[in-house]
Amino acid sequence: MFYAPVLFKTLGFGDDAALMSAVITGVVNVLATFVSLYSVDRFGRRFLFLEGGIQMFICQILVGSFIGLKFGTTGTGTLTPATADWILVFICVYVAGFAWSWGPLGWLVPSEICPLEIRPAGQAINVSVNIFFTFLIGQFFLTMLCHMKFGLFYFFAGMVAIMTIFIYFLFPETRGVPIEEMGRVWKQHWFWKSYIPDDAVIGGHDEN
Repeated sequence: MFYAPVLFKTLGFGDDAALMSAVITGVVNVLATFVSLYSVDRFGRRFLFLEGGIQMFICQILVGSFIGLKFGTTGTGTLTPATADWILVFICVYVAGFAWSWGPLGWLVPSEICPLEIRPAGQAINVSVNIFFTFLIGQFFLTMLCHMKFGLFYFFAGMVAIMTIFIYFLFPETRGVPIEEMGRVWKQHWFWKSYIPDDAVIGGHDEN
């Protein structure tokens, strides 16, 4: 988001258009975040993660394809007004998908899945990792864009695909689950049950 004006200007938007496009994506980000307040307990965490991941993946592929067709590997070319508008639309849809799923849930879910005795440590790790990778992207995004060009969007699409697949197979639904019952949720999961001791489940051994 903080490189949005530079990104739009790199794609051929004028100074004013690049700034206005960045403002538009920022407004979309704020409004879409409010959507998560309504939907997170209505549809569940897994649904939002998966829906948001698919939406983000598709938008990254589309933006990368549009840029690749117009600029190729040389980076030379121009955008027609129609193409520029479509790129802005897909970036806004991407931002919306992130803002109502991975954005807020990346802070909510870690606080729900960690037992009380390790929650402070879990949250500290979550915040540290989040800030670390934000720092890396902030430092290297422009360099990656210069070298990878439209391939950068395919790269991030691949990362989103890995994240979404991880959620599909390895993340249980936590909607409406008290923190005291999370041990049972992990114990009933097909993969994580091997790593959860029986005494971590309230009431003793797992019923299954």
